[in-house]
Amino acid sequence: MSEYKQCIIIRDDLKLSKGKLAVQVAHAAVSAAEWADRSTLEKWKEGGQKKVVLRVANTQGLFELKEIARRQNIATALIQDAGLTEIKPGTITVLGIGPAKEEELDRITGNLKLL
Repeated sequence: MSEYKQCIIIRDDLKLSKGKLAVQVAHAAVSAAEWADRSTLEKWKEGGQKKVVLRVANTQGLFELKEIARRQNIATALIQDAGLTEIKPGTITVLGIGPAKEEELDRITGNLKLL
């Protein structure tokens, strides 16, 4: 039986406060999960909703990962900030990928460093 997880990828170049980063990660986790198919979502929930937070250098890294996941029909959510606190409106902060099978996500994100 396959394990399922979700990956949240943050931009390393933004240097957000811990609180701001936590909120952006939460937005990505919820939003990406909403795009997952029902069967995948249920299997992920049954397995404890495993998540990992990873990082990329910049926005380009987020877009590249989003496109790779999209081509494999894996749910994604790119988060843009409203700009009410630390950063400009419309700033892309994080990318949620999955939930999906761990092995599928590892092929996309396996070379990234943990936050």
